Amino acid sequence: MTNFLPRRHARRVLPTMLLLAVTAGTLTACSETGASAPEDSASSASAAPTASASKPAADPTLHMINDDGRRLAFHVTPGHSPAIVLDAGGGLDSSYWKNLVPKLAAATGSEIITYDRAGLGDSDEVPGPWKVESAVSDLEIGLRELGVTRNVILVSHSQAGEVATYFTRANPRLVSGAVLVDASLPELYTDKEIARLVAANKPQVDAAKADPSTKENRQLIATAENYAPMHRAYHQVSWPGSVPATVIVSEKTPFDGSPEDAQLWRDAATAFAKAGPDRTLVTAEGSSHDIPSERPGLVLSEIEKMATARG
Repeated sequence: MTNFLPRRHARRVLPTMLLLAVTAGTLTACSETGASAPEDSASSASAAPTASASKPAADPTLHMINDDGRRLAFHVTPGHSPAIVLDAGGGLDSSYWKNLVPKLAAATGSEIITYDRAGLGDSDEVPGPWKVESAVSDLEIGLRELGVTRNVILVSHSQAGEVATYFTRANPRLVSGAVLVDASLPELYTDKEIARLVAANKPQVDAAKADPSTKENRQLIATAENYAPMHRAYHQVSWPGSVPATVIVSEKTPFDGSPEDAQLWRDAATAFAKAGPDRTLVTAEGSSHDIPSERPGLVLSEIEKMATARG
């Protein structure tokens, strides 16, 4: 079983534990948020610019949305439909997409929305266990307040795949498509795998409970408190057959160093892609779990394909 504390790199220090990001695992190659991301062979996929791509995208505007007294931070780059909503993995805020947003806006001309889930970035914390239903409600309220009521494409990395799944089930007419980037998918969470992940992460959770003074530790504790029952329920959830989805799975997965878990992660992505119509499986060859930083061109290309198809 792999060490579930993420490796620390000189260029970037990630959250203390990947339970927040997917379930558990080790990020193996991450670049600094805000640094120039390496381009890959897919970065030229949209060499022929659209009319909207001929002029630079406007800078994002911050909107603070009120949800029952709590503030939620949404960043909006103006554009046309479909609106593309980028949701980062656990422990990561909207700044994770900083390098991709201007390229995506210029390439598609779409409205681009990033946001900070509760307790992350500029959004207020919520006491108690993390609940995916609350995260779904926050996103619903945010989009409604922003006037986004149709033709949304979700781009969801890691833990955000769970939010996307429940959100899409609740709003199948709002979501016209999704790109799930090494996302946490229901097929992974058998009782056996949940027990393995909970046991492996217990030392880190106990350490966080011993020092809950940091925002990072509080988020970790909140996620861990409801982890097993939440993922047993998630295992029973299915993606709506009416909503197309592209699944990008990393070659190394979050479990690089634990072959059994890595294979289960890849198998879950394959099973998800085969379980319904209009689903495509793409492998990010050579990439760790941090696909948006390591293979930004591939992510951009797949989002553009979905936006074109659903626009």
